[in-house]
Amino acid sequence: MLTRIAALAALLCCGAAAPAKAGQGPPPADAWHEAPAYLRLFAPPGLRAAAYRIYLSPLDIDAVLKRLTTDLSLLHPPGAWSPAALLPMDAFGQTGGYDRSKVTRLYGSKRAVVARGPRGTAGRPTEAWTLISPYPRADMERLEPGTMLIVLDLGQSGAP
Repeated sequence: MLTRIAALAALLCCGAAAPAKAGQGPPPADAWHEAPAYLRLFAPPGLRAAAYRIYLSPLDIDAVLKRLTTDLSLLHPPGAWSPAALLPMDAFGQTGGYDRSKVTRLYGSKRAVVARGPRGTAGRPTEAWTLISPYPRADMERLEPGTMLIVLDLGQSGAP
């Protein structure tokens, strides 16, 4: 939770307080597919859910980060895009409707590797990206070896 707050604070310091433009669109199609079934699990309920999109990739997080180095829309404030091993609760946060105890048991002693950073235009963030690997299958029965991407459209998030 503190990590998510710190990431949002970093985004606000980088210019997200200005009116954000509409989201940039999906990540490159060759490595990702949209996964709307995960929204009920990891996006907040109600109207705020419209600001979220979730994508899945079979690639591990290191391969995803390597591919993203060529994406000129990614912004690089300090600490962005640096993978870190986190407890599942810190990786997925508190906003979704997922079963927190089930996810904790699913990961066991394993940590989720998470990288966060902003995406935008003209140096202004329009989206906040969270990469998580491995990620739980939608039925929460096992971990998948690829990477989940949670995209928050800052123009729809209700952020100031």
